Amino acid sequence: MKPYSEPVERAILVAVCPGMQTLERTEEYLAELEFLLRTAGGVVLRKVVQKLERPDTRTYVGSGKLEEVKEYLQAYAAEDGGEKPLVVVDDELSPAQLRNLEKALETRILDRTTLILDIFASHARTSTARTQVELAQLQYMLPRLTRMWTHLERQRGGIGMRGPGETQIETDRRLIKERIAALKQQLGKIDTQKRLQRRNRESLVRVALVGYTNVGKSTLLNLMAKSDVLAENKLFATLDTTVRKVVIGNLPFLLTDTVGFIRKLPTQLVESFKSTLDEVVEADLLLHVVDISHPDHRQQIDTVARILEEIGAADKPMIYVFNKIDAYRYEEKDEDDLTEPTEANWTLEQLQRHWEGKQGMSLFVSAAARTNIEALRETLYAEVARIHAIRYPYNNFLY
Repeated sequence: MKPYSEPVERAILVAVCPGMQTLERTEEYLAELEFLLRTAGGVVLRKVVQKLERPDTRTYVGSGKLEEVKEYLQAYAAEDGGEKPLVVVDDELSPAQLRNLEKALETRILDRTTLILDIFASHARTSTARTQVELAQLQYMLPRLTRMWTHLERQRGGIGMRGPGETQIETDRRLIKERIAALKQQLGKIDTQKRLQRRNRESLVRVALVGYTNVGKSTLLNLMAKSDVLAENKLFATLDTTVRKVVIGNLPFLLTDTVGFIRKLPTQLVESFKSTLDEVVEADLLLHVVDISHPDHRQQIDTVARILEEIGAADKPMIYVFNKIDAYRYEEKDEDDLTEPTEANWTLEQLQRHWEGKQGMSLFVSAAARTNIEALRETLYAEVARIHAIRYPYNNFLY
């Protein structure tokens, strides 16, 4: 979070509930957006949802809802001495939507992508992470430059006044393109170094922790490797890839912690974090960590699966590690309720039986309470030994 000495940013969250999506699902998405905002150092004043077939191409929400937000902003500003809250939208907005919203509401507009990029920028610790985040920010910014020069709009419309705004925009566009090219070249060198490092580690089986952000991957790494990687209750607390050598029994292997995934992960981040995500692509085994206590854990599993498919890692051997069983809660059905129970009504034992029949192995643990960690170690040992026997058939006598 931001230092206490900085003023807290206040915001209104706005979302469109499209098509067949339920309002309950949209509320869950807004809860995640609120967590993102809190991670960035802001607080939520109000949440606004509109049911539409699809977002309005001009202003994201309809005219009536836009007027409602405008009136709230004006009323809040009148009470707060003229300072309007910012508006955060739970989608990536087009340049036209951003421009039209700012013009209509006369306040700062952030979309989901901008907020995630801001969090990544504040959490980037190493030069590699900072380079990756800057590249993603510039790639996002480039098509939106016209929005940043609204103070020159009057110069583009009058006789004898055409030119200066466009000239400045073109200058900025050229500078940004040059910076993007330099950053890509820099990341290319980093990618080459990472490939060499991975090649030097080929004598050991490689295991990668993957999962939604804030599911406890770093805590598990610390337990398995007896290390001290940062583990906080924040989204994207870990951006840099961390590799640790782990020995279970007499069998050594490498365990890698990677950046967490999230719904609507900006494509710019996937591209710029390619060298980091290659650790997942080149791993021999994936540990897919899931926060079983999260009410939306099924959607989070699907999100991770889609991203793994996008980066070419969907066919990797996988162990599902359902974490935070100590925090799991379920809704007990009323005896008079004759409707079919949903997954929200399942006990932990019912969930375990359900996942036993699914593809891949599954384990239910609590990294914080250190529950079933020994079972995880035993399963991991067996899988790593199996992979090692296939890859290094002449070295098995060592173990």
